[in-house]
Amino acid sequence: MQPRSALSLISAVLAAALISAVPAHAGGRVTLDTGHVDVIDIEYENGALEVHVHDETVEPDVTREPGEVLFRALPESRTTVPDGSAYAFLGKPGAPVWVLPEVDDPGLLWPGVSTEELSSGVFSADSVTLKLRNVRGPGRFSIFTEGAAGAPDVLVNSGDGLPDATALSVGGHKHASWAFSAPGTYWLTFQVTAQLTGGSQRVASEPVTYLFKVG
Repeated sequence: MQPRSALSLISAVLAAALISAVPAHAGGRVTLDTGHVDVIDIEYENGALEVHVHDETVEPDVTREPGEVLFRALPESRTTVPDGSAYAFLGKPGAPVWVLPEVDDPGLLWPGVSTEELSSGVFSADSVTLKLRNVRGPGRFSIFTEGAAGAPDVLVNSGDGLPDATALSVGGHKHASWAFSAPGTYWLTFQVTAQLTGGSQRVASEPVTYLFKVG
């Protein structure tokens, strides 16, 4: 092989490796379908709550805006609703459900919620409220964790009415299962609110909408 040909081959291999490490784009959005992502990354800057996406699927990790991202629950996220009335919010036992799991699965998106950038002493009770304001899609959406006794702890659930809300402690990082009852495209709108320490003043982020493609 001539030196120039060898150099060209090496360059092509390196370029292919670089491309494979960069998230795909769909309709101008970055597609995130595997790896760890803080889908909801909450910050408080200049007296305002803000919600971003902290993408750790790339090196170095980057901050993105929710409107820049298409999140995927791949076909492999499909499972079935467990037996037991505690899981009725997901559907009937044995029915299909698409779940991005609380525990890391290398083949799926691992969604997190982060309040790590929020300092203690700023908000009453050192907590903020995450509100699920609206869900548009072909099915129900919920976020839940596995409780200490094995039963689910439902944080938000579109199936029992919206808006729905859950409290988050500041300075933390939370993983939970994100569940969709049917395949298709979902638009999820969240907002974060809080009461400032030492008074009655409340602050709120702008509502932010996330796009998920399921199945």
